[in-house]
Amino acid sequence: MKFLVTWIIPDGEARHDTLKIFSDMTAEQDQELMGDSATLIGRWHEPVSATGVAIFESDSAAAVMNYLLNWNQVCDCDVTPVLDDEEARALGRSLS
Repeated sequence: MKFLVTWIIPDGEARHDTLKIFSDMTAEQDQELMGDSATLIGRWHEPVSATGVAIFESDSAAAVMNYLLNWNQVCDCDVTPVLDDEEARALGRSLS
């Protein structure tokens, strides 16, 4: 399953602090937080508005949410299951 994650870091000092924490992390540290049950497909940041989006893949919604809980104190996140083109087309073909 794929999950679309959007986030915003609320106004205030937390924006710069959170960006600093993320910037000081290595890709390996980030992956360690993510664990083996979730895969990051891609992540895009808009630092000025402190928002962003990411696509994760996992067989477990709990695995994705477990990773996001690491950022829960500083970010407001929304998680939505999504389909890629192939999956959406297969679903569409199954309609009667």
